[in-house]
Amino acid sequence: MRSKTIKVDLLARVEGEGALHVKINQGVLKEVQLKIFEPPRFFEAFLRGRDFREAPDITSRICGICPIAYQLSASLAMEEICGIKVEGQLQELRRLIYAGEWIESHVLHVFMLNAPDFFEVPSVVHLAQVHPEMVTTALRLKKLGNTLMAIVGGREVHPVNLRVGGFYKAPAKKVLRDLLPEIRWAREAAIRMAMVISGWEFREFTRDYHYMALSSPDTYAVIEGSLASNRGVDVPVSKYDEILTESHLAHSTALHSRTRDGGTCLMGPLARYNLNYDHLSSGARELAVTMGLQRTCHNPFRGIQIRMVEFVHALDEAERIIEQYEVPSRSFMEVEPGAGTGYGCTEAPRGSCYHRYTINKEGIITDAKIVAPTSVNQGPIEEDLWDIVAHNMHLSDDQIKFICERAIRNYDPCISCSTHFLKLTVDRE
Repeated sequence: MRSKTIKVDLLARVEGEGALHVKINQGVLKEVQLKIFEPPRFFEAFLRGRDFREAPDITSRICGICPIAYQLSASLAMEEICGIKVEGQLQELRRLIYAGEWIESHVLHVFMLNAPDFFEVPSVVHLAQVHPEMVTTALRLKKLGNTLMAIVGGREVHPVNLRVGGFYKAPAKKVLRDLLPEIRWAREAAIRMAMVISGWEFREFTRDYHYMALSSPDTYAVIEGSLASNRGVDVPVSKYDEILTESHLAHSTALHSRTRDGGTCLMGPLARYNLNYDHLSSGARELAVTMGLQRTCHNPFRGIQIRMVEFVHALDEAERIIEQYEVPSRSFMEVEPGAGTGYGCTEAPRGSCYHRYTINKEGIITDAKIVAPTSVNQGPIEEDLWDIVAHNMHLSDDQIKFICERAIRNYDPCISCSTHFLKLTVDRE
């Protein structure tokens, strides 16, 4: 067999830009490279010399889809340095706005980015022609997430109401309670759409992943907990850098994160589901069973189902929080700067978002490190692609391209976040 290079020049339906290069020599797979070519964004450098209270607003600009992950991870790190802990209704408001982020992000991925693959159509516009009810329902569901972001965060994109210590202004009780009918409709609609999705055909593919996510004994961890894995990791967030290390690879502008022994680990919905299943809401667990999912799931092509389970969990959380909500007497805790290093990590829709900051006694940031989950997930994505291409080299280049693009979209990679995606090349020689 001649040498062959398959190129995907621009990956569609992912956030950001990247490429995939596959080289096959005499029928033997020689190279698979997930190339991220967006320029570095230098946010860590921007943060140095800034007041510690500015970090949430600056870091929210890293991503328009999951800004809360960056705002709250930054806030938690600063609060650790300054010796305060946000609790009570302020903590619940943080969980509520995070639920809004999960809702809008999971809907975007499931229905606009991933669902077209199951119908082999190029976009959600084409999907609307074959499944209009699904698309109109999805738009209404996403609007709910955006509304939660706007009410609690001040606006839908890059919210401005979050601050170190809490919020600038707490939302009124009635404004939140007015959302309950829509949340209850959304739950019924989500379950209905989830059952439609469960009838689709899923490619059989499993791997023995090293899963890693936040974990808590009391809740489905989102903004609290230790860093845990299915291979014995269970450490406080402050030990993150002892577990994962970053390195630069020549074919990518994004740093790649690996475990200290050089292995890969997987973050995101699949990891959370496998590690924290017992802490999902009862409704979310019931949906998982009804959809035919087991207590564990190791097939990334079923990630769309896992996101629907988490979507229902987020709706249940939003309903619970709003029903119990009372306007706090103060919308934030006073925070005075204190020299030191702090660590924050929260569960973005795509996985654990890690921040580490050092500030001086005047509250000026002297060092910053931010790791987006896509930086960690690049390794297992490439390993998946090796397996997928190796078992499908007999197919045409276009067929390989479609399978690879679909596999990458399983992870909903946020490439813009990871450049601190598909151009495909297949080289057959």
